[in-house]
Parts: sequence; structure tokens; C-alpha cells
Amino acid sequence: MFEDFLEKKLLGIENSGLLRTLRKAQDIPTSKIKINNKNLINFSSNNYLDLAGSKDIAKASENIIEKYGFTATSSRLISGNFAIHEELEAQLANFKEKEAALVFPSGYQTNVGIISALMSNEKESCIIMDKLNHASLWDGAKLSGSRIFIYKHCDMNSLEKVFKRTREYKLKLVVTESVFSMDGDFTPLKDFVELCKKYGAVSMVDEAHSSGVFGKEGKGLANMFGVEDKIDIVIGTLSKAFAAQGGFVCSSRKFIDFLINKSRAFIYTTAVSPAICAVALKSLEIVKNSCYRRQHLHAMSKLLKNKLTELGFDTSNTQSQIIPIVTGSTENTEKIFSHLFEKGIYIPAIKPPTVPKNQARIRISITSGHTFHDIEQLCSNLKYFK
Repeated sequence: MFEDFLEKKLLGIENSGLLRTLRKAQDIPTSKIKINNKNLINFSSNNYLDLAGSKDIAKASENIIEKYGFTATSSRLISGNFAIHEELEAQLANFKEKEAALVFPSGYQTNVGIISALMSNEKESCIIMDKLNHASLWDGAKLSGSRIFIYKHCDMNSLEKVFKRTREYKLKLVVTESVFSMDGDFTPLKDFVELCKKYGAVSMVDEAHSSGVFGKEGKGLANMFGVEDKIDIVIGTLSKAFAAQGGFVCSSRKFIDFLINKSRAFIYTTAVSPAICAVALKSLEIVKNSCYRRQHLHAMSKLLKNKLTELGFDTSNTQSQIIPIVTGSTENTEKIFSHLFEKGIYIPAIKPPTVPKNQARIRISITSGHTFHDIEQLCSNLKYFK
């Protein structure tokens, strides 16, 4: 009975063209990748500064493994809290110019754990969300049981209208990404923080795709816009530009202490591996001194956007290293993916429910490891679809 149920569900997914399968990478997925014994240019990675596979970063974990072993063996509140966890958190707080930080085992856990801990189904609180926020932010909001209000994507007029409708709520949490993961566009952070202050709301900004990439020393988009001190809660991930694993939150000391006591995603899970902490610390050091990597990343991103525009592709409002080509139908997107794969280029199709219905796309992700030749190869193969 159970197997029949699963077969029916999977068949429905397959018939709608949305069945997902795993592809096995056979080496370190940098700007190149090997899949099914085929060498490909990789335009699908979040390894923005091309640090994955760095020997300097790998070496950083060796002494820590010898001292602590690989696993922390328990949660931070039991016996899994090591000096290196606190060192990493102190460095991250300094990096984001906040009082304190807390590290979680994954970025998804970070977002779910923070929102669900802070908010509740009490009538006095509500969550205000950008329509296109990441799934982890939505899951945290839904898990909290709090009333959710939605504003149009990156539309500050829409946000202000929501604020006027929610005046009676004593605690208003407003959540956005700084660089959106599927569209590559920016939240207008200056206007965003001004509105939050005007209406007495708590601001939460996910900098997963901007940390390491924008701002002085790669501190993020909030730093680039000069508003880091005006944001209440800053979220980040260690698994993208930092080439490690895990997520983190930077905020006031009181808020971090609150999470240590109330976030189930932090309390009831084994601590991040000490070896991962060592890797993250080393990568953070490299990131801060990687101006040339950021410059090359931005140059490659600008070059590709210009070439795609010349070819007649609509790259939406992207302002970053994430460059979408919205094709609309899943079928069209799969055709592009298959053609590119045959020609030695890897960009998986992004389909619903990851993106809205009729918004399937090829999501191109540039890294500082890409070259002018890589960009030329991609464009010469995409031109057949115009």
C-alpha cells in the first residue's frame, strides 16, 4: 500500500516534468566539474571566490582534527562547545560588525531556527516577507505559527503599505535576502532599513549570496550600502563564498543569548565539526584579503550580462554574479540544459517549486575561477536558442 502510494506520487511528479534525480560529481566542483565521466565547465556552483579545494584551507583542518577529532560528538550545550567554535563566532561578529554571532550546522537550519525561535502565534507578533524569499526563510516563518504578511518583491512602496496594515502588532519581523538566490537582484537596503526604523520593526537580512562578494573585505551588501549598523539580525552562510559548511547569525549579544536558550535548531543538534570551524576561519582570512578575486568575479559577471543582452536574452534585474535566463516552461529549460551538457557546459535547469510556475530558468552562477574563454563558450552555445 505504501509503495503504491509512493509510486503514484513519483509518477505524478515525472508526468509534470518535475522529477528530480541526483547527478554524481567525480571531483572537486570548482569552475570545472566532472559528471558521468564527462568534463564540463561548471556554471552552477556557489563557490563564488573559487576557494573550494584550496590546499591552504584544507591544511587548516589537519591540526584541529588531531586535537579534537572530526565530530563534536554532542550539542554545544552538552559537551560539544569548543574554543574554536567561539573563536569562529568572534571573528564572524567582527566581520559583520556586530556584538556577537552564533554558528549553525547549515544555512537552512540557521534561518528556520532563528525565525521559529523568535516569533510565535501570539496575536501581538507578525512576520513580513518579501514574496521571493528563500524556502528556508519561508519554512521558518511557517513553523513559527506567526501571522505572515507579504510584500511585492523588492518593492518598498508595497512594504510601506504592509506596515500601515500592521500597526497594531507590537513585534514585527521583516525578512529579506540582500542578493536574491534565483534572480540575482538587490534589495534596496537603504530604503529597507529606513522603513523598518520608521515603523519600529525588527530587520532581518540574509546575506548568503553577498557575503565574501560585495563590500569592503567582502563584508556583504549591507556594508557596501553602509547600513550594516542599522540591521538588527544579519544571516550568512559558510558554504558559498567561504567554501566551508554551516550558517551563522550576527546580532546583539542579548539576541544571541536568546537563541542559545530558545532555538531548537541550535539546542537539539550536534555542534558544527571543529574541523569545519578551522576551515571557515582560514577561508574568512583569505576572503578578507581577496580583493583581486572579487574584482575578477565582478568583471566576468559584467562581461556575461553584456554578452547575453547583446544576444537578446532577458537577464531580469540581476545585479550580481547570479544571472538567470528565464525560459518559462520546464520543457524549454530542459532542452537548453541538455544542449549545453552535450557541449561541455553544466547548468542544471531550475524548475518549480524552487521558482514560481512558468518561471523555469537556467540559473548561471559565475565564480572568480571562470575565464574569458569560459564565457565565450557559454555564449556561443546559448545563441542557438535566440
